[in-house]
Amino acid sequence: MSVHVLDKYYLVITLLVTIAYQLSGFAIAWTFQACLLRHFTGGSNFFILALLTLLLGQSSHPRNIVATVFVLIWAVRIAGFLLYRVLKTGSDTRFDDIRSKFLSFLGFWVGQILWVWTVSLPLTILNSPSVVESNVPAFGTAADIIGVVLWVIGWVIESYADQSKFRWKSSKPPKWQVMQSGVWKWSRHPPYFGEILCWWGIWTLSISPTLKDSVPAGTKSAQYAGLASPLFTMLILIFGSGIPTSEKPQAKRIYILSHKEGASDEEVQGWVAYKEYLRSTSILFPIPRPIYRPLPTFIKKYILLDLPMFHFDEKTEGPKALEENRRQ
Repeated sequence: MSVHVLDKYYLVITLLVTIAYQLSGFAIAWTFQACLLRHFTGGSNFFILALLTLLLGQSSHPRNIVATVFVLIWAVRIAGFLLYRVLKTGSDTRFDDIRSKFLSFLGFWVGQILWVWTVSLPLTILNSPSVVESNVPAFGTAADIIGVVLWVIGWVIESYADQSKFRWKSSKPPKWQVMQSGVWKWSRHPPYFGEILCWWGIWTLSISPTLKDSVPAGTKSAQYAGLASPLFTMLILIFGSGIPTSEKPQAKRIYILSHKEGASDEEVQGWVAYKEYLRSTSILFPIPRPIYRPLPTFIKKYILLDLPMFHFDEKTEGPKALEENRRQ
């Protein structure tokens, strides 16, 4: 029985390939205590699934080629940038506490399996036999155009933000400073915003075939199920390994620098400047400061997602942070 019949949406084969690839990476990383592989295997796994499904589906449709090329470009950039950044800095401190703990370290790789497979779903389904063999509309629908625009804007923002932040950090600025130039002046996390746009773009491209009545209802449902990709991306970046891992830790670090014994005048003023930065700069969506600054707190928190869970409370958490710092 052909793979087309056994797995008409390529869900099983892509899951098995992802599991095998990630667990192989984990085995090597655990054996040699090398965290660098995780950065490479994440992006490269997206590349493998995109190319694999395009070749298996044998589609020459422009939509499939464009969507696949977009994912290949995104995967090469993200894998290359993350690997280069870690090689230049010499380590990834996020793994220092878990690299010697088998189950904890494995958990990161299992999470990566879920991330790669879920986020790849729109392209996986688009390249699958059920869509490729359907009478899909010609490339150039409204959904195609919107998808391309979203992806291009997102990729440019993410790429530019990552590169500019890396160059800024390489200049070794004072520890109490945060980057506030370019797109970072309008958003505290522009790479995350760009990545979210990229995957909304891929999903929007993937649903163009649903505009054709001749496409089976089951295939349409599968394509809409690919909505899990941009939603999962948003969930991870906003509530998981994205914003939460940087907002409070950064605020805590600057607070300690400005309140420790012997702090310089610049360090003391660093906390004042940082609070103004939080008040003036959108947490995710790029918004000019003159527009964002006067917005009501309710809108900033619950519409623009600057949620209380991300905030460092200097009254309740400050004294504890200083005490912890003194003990170190």
